Amino acid sequence: MSTDPGPPAASTEGGVGVAHAERRSEPEGLLLIDKPKGITSHDAVAAVRRALRTKKVGHSGTLDPMATGLLLMGVGRATRFLRFLGDFPKEYEGTAILGIETDTLDAEGQVVRTSDAGDVTPTALREAMATLTGDIEQVPPAYSAVKIRGEPLHRAARRGEAVVAPPRPVHVERFELNEHSLSSFGFDVTCSSGTYVRSLVADTGRALGCGAHLTSLRRTRIGPFSAADGRPPDDPGPPRPIVAAVAHLPSLLLDPEEARVARHGSILGPAGLPGPYRVHAPDGALIGVYRDAGTKAVPEVILA
Repeated sequence: MSTDPGPPAASTEGGVGVAHAERRSEPEGLLLIDKPKGITSHDAVAAVRRALRTKKVGHSGTLDPMATGLLLMGVGRATRFLRFLGDFPKEYEGTAILGIETDTLDAEGQVVRTSDAGDVTPTALREAMATLTGDIEQVPPAYSAVKIRGEPLHRAARRGEAVVAPPRPVHVERFELNEHSLSSFGFDVTCSSGTYVRSLVADTGRALGCGAHLTSLRRTRIGPFSAADGRPPDDPGPPRPIVAAVAHLPSLLLDPEEARVARHGSILGPAGLPGPYRVHAPDGALIGVYRDAGTKAVPEVILA
């Protein structure tokens, strides 16, 4: 096998040769969806299924109904590669209100406390936000899908039960003020997957002693993918080739015999690469994703 860091050959479409792809009746590949406000991520998946007339659609990373912006979706065999998109940093822009706390930490919840925030200055805001950057421990919101003893937190919260999840490590690369007017402020965030932006806002309010809650949120980017390239879920357009979901991984070009073996999901010799890497046939067609395990390379996903 040989290292080939570039993309597969132009004749590849959806991880198979063009002639093979044209024989497929079901759509497959990666979609960039711009989710509108007021629907769940599951609702967006359902809309894509209806639009493409296919059942096999999944997404990588949810958005709350109140939030808008980028959802990455896999169609057909591409759903099997969504796991490789989870480590991308995510970028958001949002707004918040100081002096009002809600049970859900956002504008859709019930007000639980109010305070005077009139004396909060932009400097104080920036200082409080700065304490929430870097590697931090974050407690997931009570109204979230995080599971405790097999049950999502939001179910217990709706029953009035106070169940608190243990803090989890997250990384916040950037949490910056971009606007401040009276008790409202706007911000930009770049953070790791699994970070709750509404918790960042609420923790900022607590640090200032007045409380705060999220009023709007838009996910603008996931790794190299931008919401500017997204389409509405009821008009998703044609999917990108499957390889777009793993184009960020290192690439190996196999010789004909290695490709034959790999297509059956068999063990290969190690490539000496950290983490998962994609393997391609001599013609550039994507075969799947492998990972080194000591003296061998084992398959993680094979396109059958």
